[in-house]
Amino acid sequence: MAEYGISLGEQVAVVCDSYASPEALQKFVQDVQAIIGAENQVSVENVNQLLYSSHKESSFDVVLSGLVPGSLTQHSAELLAEIARIVKPGGRVLLKEAVTTETGNDDKLKTVSKLQTIATLSGLVEVKELQKDALTSEQIQAVQKHLDLQCHEILAVQLEGKKPNFEVGSSSQLKLSTIKKPPTEKPRVDPTAAKLWTLSANDMDDEDVDLLDSDELLDPEDLKKPDPASLKAPSCKESGKRKACKNCTCGLAEELEQEKKNAQPKSACGNCYLGDAFRCASCPYRGMPAFKPGEKILLSETNLQDS
Repeated sequence: MAEYGISLGEQVAVVCDSYASPEALQKFVQDVQAIIGAENQVSVENVNQLLYSSHKESSFDVVLSGLVPGSLTQHSAELLAEIARIVKPGGRVLLKEAVTTETGNDDKLKTVSKLQTIATLSGLVEVKELQKDALTSEQIQAVQKHLDLQCHEILAVQLEGKKPNFEVGSSSQLKLSTIKKPPTEKPRVDPTAAKLWTLSANDMDDEDVDLLDSDELLDPEDLKKPDPASLKAPSCKESGKRKACKNCTCGLAEELEQEKKNAQPKSACGNCYLGDAFRCASCPYRGMPAFKPGEKILLSETNLQDS
């Protein structure tokens, strides 16, 4: 047990499977118990029941999984995530698993790199390989039967990982050091230069001071009145249904209002020009004589409001 780095007083969990014999499991637990002391109990969990256990988070200093002789434990991402949950921050996880150097085994048997990747994604850090052990022919046959595969390049690898020194969801206040900058002095102004740029009310009547007429700064092009069409926004020139802006200043609002006043009502039935005998009850031309199609008829605002 010395190679596992277990010390006196630590809380240890042993994860095993049904392939390890009861005698091997009992001896393994006794060896661990002899190191941590009688005051601390070794927690034993079956790999198939660990996901349903009631262990609180950060309960163990060390978790040993698949290390009992005869174990054929395959560590899934869910299993490693649960192991990472019950380990204390800064605690260690040691696991042993049968791996392969071949590819194309339908992911039933992992490679060393894939096992390390899964352990890292499950929440462990500093995942490293401790040792590799060759398996006997009986052990290889047991793995083949357990996983139903024909792979022959099988060996056992032992990995170690740690849990970060913080719990998932924890928060800590950051201490940020702020460096106060020394106050910057304002640049000194040359009194002579300041006087050149200073203009008082008395200087307005001083004959020695030349004042420019603001109109002389304008070019002939600046004095030309701009074309109203050029002041319109691009959306105002688009074809189709036009709509003036809320604060229209280009004249489109007035143009649309004038078009609305000059708009001629359209006939819904097409018989408005024939006379009252053919007009609808709500026709604005009721009471007017018949007229020719296309002839411009001006309706008074009274007729439009009544309709």
